[in-house]
Amino acid sequence: MTISVWSQNLSGQWKGRLVMAPSGCFPVYNLQFDLQVTDSVIRGTAWHFSDSFNYVKQNLVGVYRADSQTIALRETGIIGQQLKPDCIPCSKNYQLTYHKASGTKTTDEQIRGVWFTTGGVAQDGKTSCDPGTVVLNRLTKQDSERTDRSPTLRNKTNALFKEIMVDSGLVVIDLFDNGQIDGDTISVYVNEKPVVFRQMLKTQAVSLSVLVDRQKSVQDVVMVGENLGTIPPNTALMIVTAGKERYQLYLKADEKQNALVRFIYRDKQSGSPKN
Repeated sequence: MTISVWSQNLSGQWKGRLVMAPSGCFPVYNLQFDLQVTDSVIRGTAWHFSDSFNYVKQNLVGVYRADSQTIALRETGIIGQQLKPDCIPCSKNYQLTYHKASGTKTTDEQIRGVWFTTGGVAQDGKTSCDPGTVVLNRLTKQDSERTDRSPTLRNKTNALFKEIMVDSGLVVIDLFDNGQIDGDTISVYVNEKPVVFRQMLKTQAVSLSVLVDRQKSVQDVVMVGENLGTIPPNTALMIVTAGKERYQLYLKADEKQNALVRFIYRDKQSGSPKN
């Protein structure tokens, strides 16, 4: 029985491992593709990571050929990274093929093949990037819900610092370095969606707004410490303004935990939270 690959849309998330030379920066190279396919054109992102403190995210473009079940992809630019100072990213090209195992209970989909860099060197133009192999499996909807999160959220505990009841709708949050300016850098997620990415805390506020109302009655705001600064742990002063109410919180985050503040909508008349 011949299965039409074109009927299988390659759009979605694919996750697996990338094999690199032993001299590479990461002990384990995890790789995730987020792909959008229109006709034969592929666009998306490639996310390389070993743990919450070592990752690179790049844009992807490419072509899918249904007749040969082949995929050609190219990384075109870094859109986010956190690496050791001596790690130089390699922008990769991928030559992959699509495979599907079908049975009464199995419909596993996989893309696999080889990768290489143009000229065989990293982005500094001199560090060697030896070619390797890659194997990725399509993530199911349930898998995607578990993995569609920053490594810093997946691999750390979200420690609840405070729950705040609000009835004003719009909540304004200002974040400052708590004490001496020592290079603390943070990211902020609202209900696991990034709203602040790797900004350094200073005397000038890192500001964001969160809507908390009947439609969005619970909002989890998570501060991630992207580094520990020169004086660990990563600490921040959070000023919350909700209508006439004002709160002052002292948050801290480190290699093991993020700081979570939960906002819950409270009806003005009953004074009770609304779901």
